[in-house]
Amino acid sequence: MIRITMFSAAETVPGQGVGSAYRELVNLLTEKFPDKFALKFNSLAKTDISHYHTINFGFFLNTFLPGRGVKVGYVHFIPETLEDSIKLWWPFKKIFYWYMMTFYKRMDKIVVVNPVFIDKLVALGVKREKITYIPNFVSKKVFFPKPVTQKHALRQKLSLPEDKFIVLGVGQVQVRKGVLDFIQLAKDNPDWTFVWVGGFSFGAITAGYDELKKVVDNPPKNLIFPGIVDRNLMNDYYNAADVFLLPSYTELFPMSALEAFSTGTPTILRDLDLYQAIIAGYYLPAHDRQAMQTQLDRLATDDELKQKVSQQALAASAYYSAERVAKLWEDYYMSQVRNEDNNEVD
Repeated sequence: MIRITMFSAAETVPGQGVGSAYRELVNLLTEKFPDKFALKFNSLAKTDISHYHTINFGFFLNTFLPGRGVKVGYVHFIPETLEDSIKLWWPFKKIFYWYMMTFYKRMDKIVVVNPVFIDKLVALGVKREKITYIPNFVSKKVFFPKPVTQKHALRQKLSLPEDKFIVLGVGQVQVRKGVLDFIQLAKDNPDWTFVWVGGFSFGAITAGYDELKKVVDNPPKNLIFPGIVDRNLMNDYYNAADVFLLPSYTELFPMSALEAFSTGTPTILRDLDLYQAIIAGYYLPAHDRQAMQTQLDRLATDDELKQKVSQQALAASAYYSAERVAKLWEDYYMSQVRNEDNNEVD
């Protein structure tokens, strides 16, 4: 069996997509390859592959210890994607960005969740031959469509209005996520209900914290902030909604969009260039808030369009299925060990 040690602190801060992606991968490998991969977690025992999911300083230090095998870095963010996420004094930000890239360059191999970031990492000094693209995915056992007949019951369970057009947003409450646009859309459409599931995972250093906190504490009547909820409830939120809207300005490969796709929830996304390489054709695009309003109006009044976009979402979830991505990870891990054995022979 191939020994793989997962190094991660992604689940210590709730409500992050990195934590969701980490948990999905661990569950996938445990379920699909119990006789092929022996997983350990944050262990310093000798291993064939060390897979680093987060860039904690303690993990960086252990890369210098013997027995780490092939060091694989999982890139969920790069400096530009954090610009509107956290608020740091510029000298600290400069040091943090330098450390981030030093961590990535320390890896033997890099995995990105969006091919657009390959060129960006190369421009930042990472060797192209180190980088492999493997997409995110979500489990159909966790995120799946529920019968329409259950929608009212789900809304009752979640304390949502049963007779309203419900627009769902998911993610950390940050400027980068487009939450300010989401808030304004709620104000502009008082007859609809808007729900944003997520919280301030980075606390007061979140960019725009003061402005956003005022709205979260005193939102318009038709805007609900449940906060960070248990992951087991998220499937219910997607199924209770009429549409999923992610107005985010920067993303790598949003787990929330994959979750919405997997439930068949019609999806509107800000039309970012980086989506073109991975999920074009599976969602309704909107380049600004006015375009989001237009797309929401269409879905609220056109049942045929709503059904079509729902089917597009399900097609995306089939393409990014656990089964397909499992094969990619199996081949990837196997190739790393083979390459390591060849290097030892040389």
